[in-house]
Amino acid sequence: MCFGTGLEIHLNMDRELPKYIKIKRRRNITIYSFMTIGLIVSSIWFLRNTFQNSVDGQRLLIATAEMGPIESTITASGEVIPEYEHVITSSIQANIQEVLASVGTVVEPGMPILQLDKSFALIDYEKLEEELKLKENSINKLRLDLQQKSHDLKISDSTKGLDIVQLTAELDDAIKLRDIGGGSQEAIDQIKTKLKKVQLEKRKLEYDLSIEEKQTQLSIRELQLQANIQRSSINTMQEKLDRANVVAQRKGVLTWVNENLGTTVQEGEILARIANLSSFKIVGTCSNIYADQVLSGQRVIVQLNNEETTLGTIVQVRPTVENNVLTFDVQLDKSNHAQLRPNMRTEIFVITASKQNVVRVTNGPAFKGTNHQNVFIVDGENAVSRAVKIGLHNFDYVELESNVQAGEKVIISDMERFEGLSNLKIK
Repeated sequence: MCFGTGLEIHLNMDRELPKYIKIKRRRNITIYSFMTIGLIVSSIWFLRNTFQNSVDGQRLLIATAEMGPIESTITASGEVIPEYEHVITSSIQANIQEVLASVGTVVEPGMPILQLDKSFALIDYEKLEEELKLKENSINKLRLDLQQKSHDLKISDSTKGLDIVQLTAELDDAIKLRDIGGGSQEAIDQIKTKLKKVQLEKRKLEYDLSIEEKQTQLSIRELQLQANIQRSSINTMQEKLDRANVVAQRKGVLTWVNENLGTTVQEGEILARIANLSSFKIVGTCSNIYADQVLSGQRVIVQLNNEETTLGTIVQVRPTVENNVLTFDVQLDKSNHAQLRPNMRTEIFVITASKQNVVRVTNGPAFKGTNHQNVFIVDGENAVSRAVKIGLHNFDYVELESNVQAGEKVIISDMERFEGLSNLKIK
């Protein structure tokens, strides 16, 4: 009995479950799954509302919207340089013998700065003078040769003239003698032939004399031109030798000098710089993508330090672009500002547009550079999201063209993590 019951129970357990039981189990599993997902979503929603719908007020940057002017600017960098700088270059190839003034020295016109070894240049100068003398001697020699040849040709021409006179007289006598029957036609023809020959020879001498004079004059003129070029070279060399005395041309401060004694400097190489440190200008640079916006005559704001600024005007935009960088020159309204120093780096804001009496707010991380965006406005203990239109903007301010009134408080912190929320609780 007992064994039979146990066997029956075992056989019953191996039987397939009824279909309605399987359906019921699947339904229960589905219900439990949806309940679990709902619980997770509810928890997330609860946590989001608990933590993300509130913000710590002490960590917020809040600015008050106000009425005022605003300028749209392009940010550029600049370098302060002296407004007037005199660059002294070497007029000759020479060696530096002695440095007579050091950097920082206040120089007056005529004050010596460097002493150069001019010995090689003086040798070249003397060589030019000798070459000029040779050319002048050649001119004199040509003139003497011309005089000699002209004299000889003129004597020969005069002799031929006398021969023509004599032969003409002999021809007349021969004709008369023939007419009275004492001479022959053959004698007359011989005299005529001699006369024609002498006449041709005389004509040739006169032509040779003319050609000789022209050729000699051309040779003399050529040598004279060479001599004039030589004189010009000598004068230029003399000026270079005079300028090789490296002295200050104007009053100023010696900002740089080549102090490498014994080194050879080439003609045109910079030897010294003298600047007037009482006034400065700025060379600005920016990306060439702003080439159509940076123009001569535009006003700029120059940031000298964290607190001080000064104004200026773009007076020249360089025509060439190097390495995608646009360069321009700025003339400062106050070129003798106390904060200005040579080679000082500054930040420049080029004003491209301006407006008066607009709603503006201090620029901050909340503004991403788009024309339309949402910002949070403080309303008591809450922050309400509003869609606003952004106008002009610069480093300091942003123009709010719509949906914000002067006096309202705007959160200018980065609120990207609260994007999509319409209301926040300020703790």
